[in-house]
Amino acid sequence: MTTQQVPLGTPFTASSTADDVLDGLDLSGREVIVTGGHGRLGREATRALSAAGATVTVASRDPERAAAAVHGLPGVRVERLDLTDPSSIEAFARRWLASSRPLHALVNNAAVLFTPELVRDARGHELQFSTSHLGHFQLTRALVPALLAAEGARVVTVTSGAARIGEIRWDDLDFATGYDPGTAYGQSKRANVLFTVELDRRYAAQGIRAFAVHPGVVIGAGPFTPQEAASYRAQGLVDDHGETVIDPDAGKKTVAQGAATLVFAAASPLLDGLGGVYLKDGDIAVLDDEQRPLTADSIPSDANSAMLDPDDAQRLWKLSEHLVP
Repeated sequence: MTTQQVPLGTPFTASSTADDVLDGLDLSGREVIVTGGHGRLGREATRALSAAGATVTVASRDPERAAAAVHGLPGVRVERLDLTDPSSIEAFARRWLASSRPLHALVNNAAVLFTPELVRDARGHELQFSTSHLGHFQLTRALVPALLAAEGARVVTVTSGAARIGEIRWDDLDFATGYDPGTAYGQSKRANVLFTVELDRRYAAQGIRAFAVHPGVVIGAGPFTPQEAASYRAQGLVDDHGETVIDPDAGKKTVAQGAATLVFAAASPLLDGLGGVYLKDGDIAVLDDEQRPLTADSIPSDANSAMLDPDDAQRLWKLSEHLVP
């Protein structure tokens, strides 16, 4: 089940940046889609990939804002995509397929995080799960013909170390009862990894490989609300002066460091022939099933067997097929 979840011993570390990972690579002729490719991690991945020669399409529900954020980046275009709207996803995929362009890498990066109150999309699905998983599930399946047209295509889905403790609420995905933002976030991130496992199982033989990526904890530079600052201080992410704490070895990263594993998954030849694995710090993460507490000095983020469970992965895929048109 998890035999491939073994580090490769790459030259990259927790401190490596997106530019470090892509150094020396020529991505000319490669077509890449980055959902949410205009904000923080997504923009840095977009910038680094385009600087290496790739043509990057930023998919955003707010094209004007996205265009302003990526203005001046070479080889970058912006398209409208609302991951909570099935018709928007269908329209995006139709436009791409009509262009006859192959798709070398799809980076499923967009997410909604920690909504304090329960929010549902137009179909009644909880917003974090809808955006992070169901929208990307529908988008990826719709773009399979373009992925098949590319040699060695990759699907990269951004997850989190929260997948270690996240659980799929099989009988109440949309929180009819007991909504909690952290629980909803954990469910969406566990779903990202399970989706990766099953996608790779289904399509590896046809040349599409899938990777789940933990970028580290990247919170930006503020300013923070008082509630955010208090929460971040408790987690050791912000100091008493309100300054962001950067400690890559403890998983607390800059944007450039956080985006490194995204572009590693999307483009590094070191991953050729591999897939269905969870990555962190520019490598395949170790498998660690020991229960480890979350503290201000330690943010557990290695892989565990539960997040990679093939039976759960197949169950989630079938359930997602039922939920997505």
